[in-house]
Amino acid sequence: MKTQKVSLSADKMKAREMKATMLAKTPMVGVSMMFSSPQLVEMIAALGFDWVLFDCEHGSIDLSNLEVMAIAAKAAGITAIARPPTNSPIDIMRVMDRGVDGVQVPHIKSQKEAKAAVEAVKFHPLGNRGLAMGTRPSNYGIGVELDQYSETSNLDSIVVLQIEDREAIENLDEILSVADVDVFFVGPSDLSQSLGHPGKANEPPVSIAIRKIFKSIAEAGLISGTASSEKHMGKAKKEGCCYLYTHLNNVLKLGAENYL
Repeated sequence: MKTQKVSLSADKMKAREMKATMLAKTPMVGVSMMFSSPQLVEMIAALGFDWVLFDCEHGSIDLSNLEVMAIAAKAAGITAIARPPTNSPIDIMRVMDRGVDGVQVPHIKSQKEAKAAVEAVKFHPLGNRGLAMGTRPSNYGIGVELDQYSETSNLDSIVVLQIEDREAIENLDEILSVADVDVFFVGPSDLSQSLGHPGKANEPPVSIAIRKIFKSIAEAGLISGTASSEKHMGKAKKEGCCYLYTHLNNVLKLGAENYL
């Protein structure tokens, strides 16, 4: 029996569409999940959201759960992004090997960390991610050549870097100069804490800093993103954000309040 050739490009079409849509300055709206439920991934897709974020930094999702959630996202036709536990290259590579379409890397504070994050996502010549046959994203090595897999992954993988520390603001121009980053994400909660006003993103020192970051990203011709409730979604869009999400608990809360 002959092994059938597989097209990885078809599998990654949603991620490719998401990147193209954001480049066209059209917002893509997602939902963040902190615990494992492939059924809820399917529901998020059915409800019309563009993408889903699997939060392995703050939530209880481990690598085994993550792989199952990525399978559900692929089956439901929705883009899957994972936030690794840390910004270390090994954490980034391990979540990418579970088959998600990209990563949202926390606490990028310098150009060096930004470059290391990109290199952990991309294969040669764009990076140094370990190339392994037999993983989910390579179709388990069935009907796929390694060179095809690495080329397709480099083209389609989504890289989001989180700006959420005082040091990141100080090094912002250098961070924004790093190539092959799709989105520069402003994390209001951790940024408020780093600037001495934990949980108060609307306090003037924090809100002013956030506006300046968004302005710098826009002036560089780059894509910005942030987490936003329904109350502040319009404001985020006016800031030019094209990568937006709310948390699953917020979606459930709004639905429950409306129903009750």
